[in-house]
Amino acid sequence: MHDPLFAILWYLILPLWLLAGFADWLCHRASHIAQTAGPKESTLHLLMFGEIGIGLLACLFLEINALVFALLIVIFFLHEATALWDVSYAVRHRRVSPLEQHVHSFLEILPLAAGLIVAARHWDAFLSVFGLGTVAADWRLRPSLPTAPAGHVAALLLASVCLALAPYAQEWWRAWRVKRA
Repeated sequence: MHDPLFAILWYLILPLWLLAGFADWLCHRASHIAQTAGPKESTLHLLMFGEIGIGLLACLFLEINALVFALLIVIFFLHEATALWDVSYAVRHRRVSPLEQHVHSFLEILPLAAGLIVAARHWDAFLSVFGLGTVAADWRLRPSLPTAPAGHVAALLLASVCLALAPYAQEWWRAWRVKRA
């Protein structure tokens, strides 16, 4: 691998992030979220998945420019606010174990690490958001083919569905059924 940032992102950060998300879901399951915090907390989890999903899809399928970086910055802070809302709600309705709290630390820092790696790989575009650097900010929304190999992109999307979307959707469904019953 000639680009160490690509290797760190694709072979370390993204897999750890997905595994942390799955570990979080396992913690929710162990705390009987369906019977305790219910569908409201599960809805917050799906909201956070959607927030992060927008940023991920933007990085995969749009040209990385000032607009994408501005979007990533907004999504990061929005995700942090939603995470704070989620934990504030959760601790009032169920036990949030030390293990789950530790998993949350990964779920907060890994998106930041991923964003910083993307920024390092597209430094001029990142600086342009703040009016710095040598290039003018490009605020156009432009589709782009992924720079990662198709197999990497397919594996990431499949893993995202299997390790995040499907488990959290199942969590919401279980919580909704308990509430309805």
